[in-house]
Amino acid sequence: SDVFILPSQKESFGLVALEAMAAKVPVISSDVGGLVELNIDGKTGYCSAVGDVQKMADDTIRLLSDTTLYNAMSQQAYKHSQTFEISKVLPLYEGVYNSVFNRK
Repeated sequence: SDVFILPSQKESFGLVALEAMAAKVPVISSDVGGLVELNIDGKTGYCSAVGDVQKMADDTIRLLSDTTLYNAMSQQAYKHSQTFEISKVLPLYEGVYNSVFNRK
């Protein structure tokens, strides 16, 4: 896929968007839930208000019409996806769990 579009009304995190970014695919998404943290508007793709299909379409066309922009966003999407790598995230979860268990 050249672009991944996720027009969700509700989204807890957006793992599927992260998978697209890890494959160097820019994301066009709604600005709900964890997608706002994951898909950085104008850097890794574009975010739109829920239901704003016209903006999503315009952003997709803009991205696919500009090779330089597309290549930059593809690389930035990939780079940002790496911040969610298991070796970086797992210790954070372990820290939270350990702090809870140590309170008992």
